[in-house]
Amino acid sequence: MSSAPFTGFEVIGNATVIAWDDDVPVIATDPWLGGDAYFGSWVLSHAIPEVQQAAIRAANYIWFSHGHPDHLNPGSMEALHGRKVLLPDHVGGRIKRDLDAAGFETHVLTDRKWYPLSERVSVMSLADYNQDAVLLLNVNGRLVVNLNDSGAIGHVLFLKRIIRQFDLSVLTQLSGYGDADMINFFEETGERIPPPASRKDPVGAVIARRAEAFGVSYFIPSSSMHRYQREDSAWANEYTTHLSDYEIGFASKTARLLPAFVRFDCRTDTCTPLNPPENPSTLISPKEFGDDWTALLNTEDIASAEHYFRRVAHLGEQMDFVTLRVGGKDHPISLRKRGFEKGITFEVPAGSLRTALQYEIFDDLLIGNFMKTTLHGKWPPTKLYPDFTPYVAKYSDNGLARTKDELQQYFSIYRRRAPLDFLIDRMEQHSKNIIRGCFHEQSTVFNYLKKTYWRVRAAVG
Repeated sequence: MSSAPFTGFEVIGNATVIAWDDDVPVIATDPWLGGDAYFGSWVLSHAIPEVQQAAIRAANYIWFSHGHPDHLNPGSMEALHGRKVLLPDHVGGRIKRDLDAAGFETHVLTDRKWYPLSERVSVMSLADYNQDAVLLLNVNGRLVVNLNDSGAIGHVLFLKRIIRQFDLSVLTQLSGYGDADMINFFEETGERIPPPASRKDPVGAVIARRAEAFGVSYFIPSSSMHRYQREDSAWANEYTTHLSDYEIGFASKTARLLPAFVRFDCRTDTCTPLNPPENPSTLISPKEFGDDWTALLNTEDIASAEHYFRRVAHLGEQMDFVTLRVGGKDHPISLRKRGFEKGITFEVPAGSLRTALQYEIFDDLLIGNFMKTTLHGKWPPTKLYPDFTPYVAKYSDNGLARTKDELQQYFSIYRRRAPLDFLIDRMEQHSKNIIRGCFHEQSTVFNYLKKTYWRVRAAVG
């Protein structure tokens, strides 16, 4: 007796959800099939089994949430030609423009609208002003909330209302100790600053609060299934999150934690772990990725870097300089005329810096964690947030908004899409920045306020 056709979803790889309808792979999200990311720094922690590899390649639709290479992976794109590509409605339209030029068939999804993809699978997109997006998948009446790297910025209240419409909901989101961002900071004396990930705060406790705040039935860890392979970034492997770490501290009366790699049947509401094999751990010289730490910049490189940073108006309002230390030589870039008191030094190899400037992907250098970052002057505890990374990597590189007028127009578009949610989010982000500036993250007051925040979020909406 043959088993019934599979209608459900699988979570595999770094951040891939595959939705199935009667044994047909309908859509695959953010497929990173193999190879590396972030200038060779990242590789997948676990292999994607051949069954899921084949399903991704055969899926009718592919969804890309945003442009980071562990979600939109350049090395995986050749295998996806011929698939219909669905995209969030990101202001600037960079991903659509680039994929159209590469010969892909792309379709931008209007925010907050359900799109049927098959008889039992439909999707809804929620784009945010950080150039990321949520994808909601209705699979046979079960809701998958695929937040990936997004925090549901500007959509929290709406998202909670959607979740309440379903008897069963699953949240999959970036979670872990926090190495999936720039953590390679140094003191001016040259000593590395221990990252917040070194505290190894129980991941499960954070997951439980998120699941309860959104009111979902299940949580699946996502978007942090990587390890470092470059010799100059391998130090960060100490701070990656292992599969067994996600359950530490998890306790919830309303939600269950599922394995990171899982097959969920949306007819029977049962799940089966996929248990893919762990990829072997190897270290590779940065020279294999075109990076010689002794190489110098030329005159054209320096001019390109000066143009790149000076065009971002907000930087000149918040800091005095950016210095690029390449091949042991400093190249200071002044952002305003008065003194050199507040600024940043990035120590980075010439090859990857040149590529990052050419293709406007500076975030790839930050997240790769081989570039060394030193802050000078007075900076908030959140370091490069909110005044550097968002303005350079998100609004400028991807949103194409650099001047004051461009930024005003950029944010006004997102605000018009969801005025109340946008206003609440901006107020929330502003309050978070004030609190982080006043209280140390390990203080009793900060921890109390954090717990209070999650209780309020769970109660509101």
